[in-house]
Formats: sequence, C-alpha cells, structure tokens
Amino acid sequence: MNIRYQQIQGRSLGFYALVAGLGVFILAALGSVYYMEHNGHFVTGMNNRIVWGLPHVFALFLIIAASGALNVASIASVFQKKLYKPLSRLSGLVALALLAGGLMVLVLDLGRPDRLIVAMTEYNFKSIFAWNIILYNGFFVIVAVYLWMMFERRMNKFSRKAGIAAFIWRLILTTGTGSIFGLLVARHAYDAMIMAPKFIAMSFSFGLAFFILILMASYKWSERPLGDVVLNRLRNLLGVFVAAVLYFVIVFHIGNIYLAENKNVAMLLFNTNSIYTNLFWYGQILLGSLVPLLLIYHPVFKGNRSVLGLASLLVLIGGIVQMYVLIIGGQAYPLEMFPGKEILEGYGELVIYQASLPEMLLGVGGVAVALIAVVFLIKFLPFLPESLADKVADPHHKA
Repeated sequence: MNIRYQQIQGRSLGFYALVAGLGVFILAALGSVYYMEHNGHFVTGMNNRIVWGLPHVFALFLIIAASGALNVASIASVFQKKLYKPLSRLSGLVALALLAGGLMVLVLDLGRPDRLIVAMTEYNFKSIFAWNIILYNGFFVIVAVYLWMMFERRMNKFSRKAGIAAFIWRLILTTGTGSIFGLLVARHAYDAMIMAPKFIAMSFSFGLAFFILILMASYKWSERPLGDVVLNRLRNLLGVFVAAVLYFVIVFHIGNIYLAENKNVAMLLFNTNSIYTNLFWYGQILLGSLVPLLLIYHPVFKGNRSVLGLASLLVLIGGIVQMYVLIIGGQAYPLEMFPGKEILEGYGELVIYQASLPEMLLGVGGVAVALIAVVFLIKFLPFLPESLADKVADPHHKA
C-alpha cells in the first residue's frame, strides 16, 4: 500500500472559527474551575451523597473512549488488517487527545488539583485508584512510542511490537477503570466484576464513534478523498460494538434482578418514575443503542454517510447518558447502612442530583481540549493520508 501522509493546511476561515469556538469552551471551563475553587464545591450540585458529579461523568467517558479509539490501530498492527493501516496514526492521536481531555476534567474536579502530586509520588498499591494513575501515565508513554515508531521510517519494523504492547496496556487500563466500580462493594449499583468487560465493550463503542466522526469531518473539511470501503468497514465494526455493550447491559441487569440483595437497585431503573429511569430507557437504550443499530444495519441507510455520522453521534450521547446513569444513579441509590432495618428519614430515600452550569462547562471543556489537540496536531504533523479512496485504501479494490 503506497500511502502518503500530509498535514492539512488549516488556513481557511472555517478552520479558525473551529479553533476559536473550541477555545471559548476551554476558557469557559477554566473560568468554571476558578469559580468552583474560589467559592467551594457547595456551588455545584454535589452533596454528601453525590460526591462524583457531572465532571466525573465526562472524565470517565473520555478516558474509556480513549482506550477504544486506539482499537483501529490495534486491528492494523496486532491483527494485521491492512485496510486499517493508513488509519493507525490518527487512531493513536485521537486516543491520546481523549485521554488528555478526560484527565484534565478529572484533575480539575478534585477540589485540590495540587494534591495530584501526592498521588503521583506516593503509591498505595492496595488501592485501585493508585493503580489507575500508573495505567494512565503508562498509556501516554506507550502510545507516544507507538506513534513515533509509525512516523520514523527506520523504526517501522518495531511498530507491531509497540502496537501489541499498547493493545495489552489499554485492555488493562479499561479493566482497571471498570474495576473501580466492580470493587465498590458498599454500593449495590456497582458491586459486580462484570463491570470490567462491560467497560471494555463501552470503550470500543465510544472510541470508535469518536474516531468515525473525526475521520469524516477531517476529510470532508480538508476536501480529501474518503472511500466507501473504509467507512463501511468502520460502520459494521461500530454496530458490533454497540450490540456488545447492549448485551453486557442486559446481562448486568438480569444478574441484579436475580440476586435478592440487588433486586431493589435493579428495580430503580425499571419501575420507578425517576430521572434515572427515563435516562436509562430513552437515552441509553433507545437513542444510544437501538436507534444507532437501526441506522447502521437497515438496508435503506446503507452507504449513507450522514446517517453513519448521526449514528456515531447518538452512540456518544447515549454513552454520556449511560455513564450518568451508572455514576450518578449508583450514588443516588441509598446505602444499606443498617442491613435488615428501614431508615425512615435522612439517608433512606433516592437522591435527585441537579448539575450546575460550571459543572456542565467543565465537562464540555474536556471534550473541547481533546478536539482542539486533534485539530492542531493534524495541521502541523502528517497524521492523515492524502487519500483514502477505495483504490488506495483497499489492496483488493477492483475498479
């Protein structure tokens, strides 16, 4: 495959408008951080029951999406699928950008960002949170080395080994992130190690949806050829991942219904009229899973790029809703502080959380950081092939 890589020019009015728009969101996020730090976290929607708010939803959403965005490069290097080889550089870039955006939100939402130095220098190896610090840093290093080996012609022969290392590391990273919830035995909404493979499936789905949207936008706005072969392959892959996430969601909730100790928390999403029930059914299941599967696999929409973009966008919206239901809904369900007893007042009821505007702006700012990193780097470095037309990208293409 004779693939030539070239950076985009980035001199149009639209390019500068995009950068300016993303910059506004980033400045708004930084202003929100200052406002929350200056006034205290009581100005947010968090309380002593909901200690992980909307910024944590966005942060974990971006972190697990980062792992999945690298999947395209992994398919090319680990499984030797030549069609995905030209996409490997962009895949690595999107993965690093999403992780940077997610960690920015996570660090700035801590209340004392400077305390991160303690977490980076003093490790408690019995804590899954401490392990995740190592996993995040390792991901940056391994993927950066992987990209360098793809860029440097003399190092190309080692790129497959680096790709295998990155593939294994990102699986461990996502398993660690899912294990944060799987090992929280005090909360019935979490306590299940199926969270680890579920998070891996979610990462594949969310990361690929991000990658498809960035790929399509980059080639459309730079007026470069993008063939149907590449998009159709990515479309089918996205459908498989969305179905896999839906499968794990079904298994998880069936398991909770079956287990007597978790039956009540399962019923929270099935027969109550709370916001978490509505978000689960209409946001996560309908808009985030069933509608994208329809748009991907229905013959009427075959080959329609706008529909593929819409399906990818709905997967991302559904992903944020899914993380909201998981993180916020899991905390909203009351802790069983006195087993076998009913708490009449205080901690026995479901909590309704209302995110504040600063929290929303901080979360969206993380997405903006990831996107602006991609925009600048594809302008200054050759991440994108000059052409992904069918005759160039598909070694078996017949005119």
